[in-house]
Amino acid sequence: MTDRLGFVLVGCGRIAQRYSDIFALDYLSKARLVAVCDLDEARAEKLAERHRIPAFTDFRKMMEQRRSEIDVACVLTESGRHAQHAIELAPYGKHIIVEKPMALTLEDADRMIEACDSVGIKLFIVKQNRYNLPIRKLREAMDAGRFGKLVMGTTRVRWCRHQSYYDQDTWRGTWAYDGGVFANQASHHVDLLQWFLGRPISVFAQGRSALARIESEDTGAAIVTFDNGAIGVIEATTATRPKDLEGSLSILGEKGTVEIGGFAANRIKSWNFVEPVPGDKDVVEKFHENPPNVYGFGHIAYLEHVIDAVMNGSPSLVDGLEGRKSLELVTAIYESMATGASVTIGFGKCRSMLGRAQ
Repeated sequence: MTDRLGFVLVGCGRIAQRYSDIFALDYLSKARLVAVCDLDEARAEKLAERHRIPAFTDFRKMMEQRRSEIDVACVLTESGRHAQHAIELAPYGKHIIVEKPMALTLEDADRMIEACDSVGIKLFIVKQNRYNLPIRKLREAMDAGRFGKLVMGTTRVRWCRHQSYYDQDTWRGTWAYDGGVFANQASHHVDLLQWFLGRPISVFAQGRSALARIESEDTGAAIVTFDNGAIGVIEATTATRPKDLEGSLSILGEKGTVEIGGFAANRIKSWNFVEPVPGDKDVVEKFHENPPNVYGFGHIAYLEHVIDAVMNGSPSLVDGLEGRKSLELVTAIYESMATGASVTIGFGKCRSMLGRAQ
């Protein structure tokens, strides 16, 4: 292993541009981009040209020809193919990063975990919002027990996605390869809610396509019951007009309340506790910056964490098993939408269309 890990991108679509920017601006002193791959040759070539690296249309050839340079492969393809691509990449023995959601079914998630475990490589699931500075501050307060008994948590994803967004690729908004706002745009916020409130035991959800012409939902709401008695509320839509409004998270407990707003849960709006500690009065001012877009600031910190885990063996905050937790809640949300009833987490027979062709 060299002093800089070699990364490759499998998929050069919308999210790959975020990764491209991070590498191009040299935010990561211990990583470099060594190759990219996409079925669309022109798209791969355009991204590769920016970095003066090879472009491929077959990731198998990329992994074989550049094997000695590669340490980590980033799966940035359409959601419905994450599992297939991660499983096919595993035998090459390189650590794998998978963008959200890790898969569309729990069966696929389990296969991914097994494939990586069988060859002794790390599987990282991208949950970059956990690395936002306000989220870290909130986690610190939670771990210190400052909230006492948890009462309620609410997350709101009020983003704007016009029809042109869904029309960029044929897989967007489909049941087989994407799902709707819960599986895609709100998946990070669903993850944050369960990370703070604990183990969910049941959920009731409704959703529909309000403005977008897609198979799945662009708007929905869910009420989640957690095993500690707390209630979670998820409001998610891409039908906000004319532009993005918020990606927020609120936690309410018997001893305190925190509200984090911004586009990507990246700006503290309220920080109030029954028992103040030194520094509380400066928190809102210190963490008030809103990110320039819905990606927030967390990807750089997340990739630094991956580098540390690979190079130094530090534990992964979001491995396959941890990533599976929020996917289990997402699949239960879709099961409730399909049945019109409250669903117990870990339900049996599945009527959800998520990850399945119509």
